[in-house]
Amino acid sequence: MAFLVSNTMTSPALMVLLCCFLLIANGAHQSEACYGTNQKLQSLQVSAPANQPYLTSYHFRPPQNWINDPNGPMYYKGVYHLFYQYNPLGPLFGDKMIWAHSVSYDLINWIHLSHALCPSGPYDINSCWSGSVTILPGDKPFILYTGIDASGQQVQNLAMPENLSDPLLKDWVKFSGNPVMTPPNGVKDDMFRDPTTAWQAPDGRWRVLVGGQIDNEGMAFVYWSWDFIHWTKLDHPLYSVQETGMWECPDIFPVSINGTIGVDTSVLNPGVKHVLKTSLFSDKHDYYVLGTYDPQMDIFSPDTDFHGNSNDLRYDYGKFYASKTFFDSAKNRRVLWAWANESDSTQDDIDKGWSGVQVI
Repeated sequence: MAFLVSNTMTSPALMVLLCCFLLIANGAHQSEACYGTNQKLQSLQVSAPANQPYLTSYHFRPPQNWINDPNGPMYYKGVYHLFYQYNPLGPLFGDKMIWAHSVSYDLINWIHLSHALCPSGPYDINSCWSGSVTILPGDKPFILYTGIDASGQQVQNLAMPENLSDPLLKDWVKFSGNPVMTPPNGVKDDMFRDPTTAWQAPDGRWRVLVGGQIDNEGMAFVYWSWDFIHWTKLDHPLYSVQETGMWECPDIFPVSINGTIGVDTSVLNPGVKHVLKTSLFSDKHDYYVLGTYDPQMDIFSPDTDFHGNSNDLRYDYGKFYASKTFFDSAKNRRVLWAWANESDSTQDDIDKGWSGVQVI
């Protein structure tokens, strides 16, 4: 890209307009692999066996095949959206994962839509892995997601809806300038993934976390941007812990100190604490800690030490991983999704034709 954005620009509305202009001017394009060009990635219509004693009727799952991490849940123009990691070709984890997409009006009854993101360019040709949605001013949802590029490295990419007036957001376009973030120096190519929902700090810049690891020190890298396209990595992580290994699917959000009403991700005042959560690849559990986020220094100070083991707080003590929250503006609550893989054997999953459910 040849466009540069001045750090002296201060109007959030102007920055969002410029962001949209840059996406259009640089040829944002539809993810063709999801719409027929690559027929291999169209969902196989395989009938599940009739005898399904463990078929779920309340917990979310697609009609067939493998699912894992929830991605980019949000509430937009009266509709709840859930994207999720999906293998369209079978009930086991696949070589080319995609973002499937379903919508609901009550978080219980779901409509399955066309896939949102499929491998299509050199920046994600080997998979579209996990990420998040951030709703920018003007009700403009943007996806940041991890792509596995042509060389096998993990990079962060950007996509946006083709039609903002469509409450179902059925079609998405990818930014032709992808990737917008690449593994920093000292970070292995396969240790840099799962961008969070972004938040806007008092200085007007957007912040986002990306999970990672250097040696065996797990950490959440911080990136900031004025326009949601050009991202700069800070010299230090938001928070890191030795001997915890790879941090997957980080999440950070404010919670009210004196009350139960949820708050938007960008809220920052004396009435909130912050939750920092990580999914530890080493033991496949989600751990979290309460603390204080300093927007001037961009550091997180936990109220208690975080160890990355059984002494830490967990959302849930069963099969529960890769959790992701969003702020539900319709009901002023924070909603948490997570993936449960049910502990079935590989053969069980093949026999029944599906694997994994979402818990809420």
